[in-house]
Amino acid sequence: MILVPLRRAAVVVMAALAALVALAAPAAAHGADAPDGTDYRAEVTALAPARSGLTVRVVEAGARLELINRTGRDVEVLGYSGEPYLRVGPGGVYENSRSPATYLNQTIAGDTTLSPEADPAAAPVWSRIAKGQSTRWHDQRALWLDSSPPAQVSADPGRPQRVRDWVVPLRDGDQTIEVRGTLDWVPPPDAYPWWVAATLAFLAIAAAGLAPAGTATGVRTLRGVGALLALGGLATVAFTIGRELDAGADGLGGVLLGLINGQVWMLLTGLGAIAAGGYALARREAADFALALAGASLAIFAGFANVAMLSRSVVPMVWPPTAARVLVVLILATGTGALGAGILRLHAASRAATTTRPPQPTPNPPLTRPR
Repeated sequence: MILVPLRRAAVVVMAALAALVALAAPAAAHGADAPDGTDYRAEVTALAPARSGLTVRVVEAGARLELINRTGRDVEVLGYSGEPYLRVGPGGVYENSRSPATYLNQTIAGDTTLSPEADPAAAPVWSRIAKGQSTRWHDQRALWLDSSPPAQVSADPGRPQRVRDWVVPLRDGDQTIEVRGTLDWVPPPDAYPWWVAATLAFLAIAAAGLAPAGTATGVRTLRGVGALLALGGLATVAFTIGRELDAGADGLGGVLLGLINGQVWMLLTGLGAIAAGGYALARREAADFALALAGASLAIFAGFANVAMLSRSVVPMVWPPTAARVLVVLILATGTGALGAGILRLHAASRAATTTRPPQPTPNPPLTRPR
């Protein structure tokens, strides 16, 4: 009987999805509270005066600033009252526990309660928080924290416009260096065409599950869905690497380390989709179940988890926003499409098994003794 294995398969699917939800929670915390997209573009325009070996840039869709110090000297980032906040140099990265910025910058909203020891006028108390010569931090001077847009944006939201210029001061020895930048409003795109494209592609892929199993057409459609799911897996891998590069990963080693520490479950979801697609291409048994499980995982943890990019003008990717949206649509369409096709094929197999099951013999009535 095929119904019992199908019921067991459904239980396995639900258990696997629940486990993936729990395990994917750390991945969602990549970059802490960095957004999946925003309509405010922050950019560093100058370092004045310039320093050889000292660079500052915006990462994670404007959520953080990243400072890399290869000058061989300590450089301090000054807090909101001009107090020493961070120190980056040959000995590593240090944080001043007396600086209010140490606590305010723990979240992008700056809503952390200040410690009683926070006092910008007090002598710094340094503690090392990282090795290396680079650090990233939220900085309210480069962010728009209000839930409502600026007045000039509300008056004309369809036009790109400057919100403000900003400055973050650094200290190199006894000299102050200014990190100068801009914050601009970029009108969001229309997400409707992207959703239409994802929906139509989903319907087309899922409809392949209606092809009769065991026929030449059924085999071709199974392999076609497998190939598309593998393509969605490749898109997920590319998407994940793009996010790591935007988050400041440096070189292949930095990308791999970032993937392990932050985006590992999204990466594994993509690799799982590639494997399930290859399984279907090989026409293996249980390929329908593999398509459904891998498709659900891909849609949930790589597709719907990143749909904000369809309606945000600035996205946390090294590639253009349009390329990021194409990847999200491809992931959504192939994931949900493979899930739909797999469920339809499993349902058809269940009905076929029920129809062809031989009739069970009727049990003989019990014998009774005459009185």
